[in-house]
Amino acid sequence: MMNELQNIQLNIENNIALITICREKQLNALNQSVLDELSEVLNEAQKNTNVKALIITGQGNKSFVAGADIKEFQNFSKQEGKLLAKNGQSNVFDKIENFSKPVIAAINGFALGGGLELAIACHMRVASNNAKLGFPECSLGLIPGYGGTQRLGQIVGKGLAFEMILTGKMIDTDKAYKIGLVNKLSDSENIIEDAKKLALSCIKNSPMALSAAIKCINKSFLSSGYELEILEFSKLFENEEFKEGVLAFLEKRRPNF
Repeated sequence: MMNELQNIQLNIENNIALITICREKQLNALNQSVLDELSEVLNEAQKNTNVKALIITGQGNKSFVAGADIKEFQNFSKQEGKLLAKNGQSNVFDKIENFSKPVIAAINGFALGGGLELAIACHMRVASNNAKLGFPECSLGLIPGYGGTQRLGQIVGKGLAFEMILTGKMIDTDKAYKIGLVNKLSDSENIIEDAKKLALSCIKNSPMALSAAIKCINKSFLSSGYELEILEFSKLFENEEFKEGVLAFLEKRRPNF
């Protein structure tokens, strides 16, 4: 039996679980409560034999997930930063990637930082025409800490991963589609239906075969880089550049690195 959900809405229809992150005023930013509830919902969906596929989206039509809630970790120590990344990876992001049923991200707006990490942990991505995708972490004196440095390159290649992470620039959905970062394009009105169509085209096939295929495809991308990412992410919390980057972000100015 799940605890009462405060930040997540779960709807199951036609064997598809629609998971909506409901923090619209905060642009659906990830905080610890959201991650805890996501982990719980994923566990429930894994056990539920009526659920054949998952769709993850954000509330409203402005933002999928506009990153992590920076105020929550701006004063973290190195050890707290390490736990943040490690627990996020093992409890949510790795769980999504290794989920035995197809998981689709319906990117209905901004997918930045931890939000884009959430999207690329999913097996497939559908994006609305107003979506913007990017990794701005280096501008904060950080790096992606939920597997983004590993998964992005697996999807778009090493060169584009360097470009997106090192420049921190956002890209639109046309560019995202061209580089293979998203599988399908949609619009704000139809994105959930389009994601459901993609899910239905998968779940008409053998559940055992789908699970085996997901496992085998993931196996080809196994990397020890995830542990290194956790280590490097946590070390940056002790750096003055991180403190300046976060302060500049909160004060809406350019950081002085």
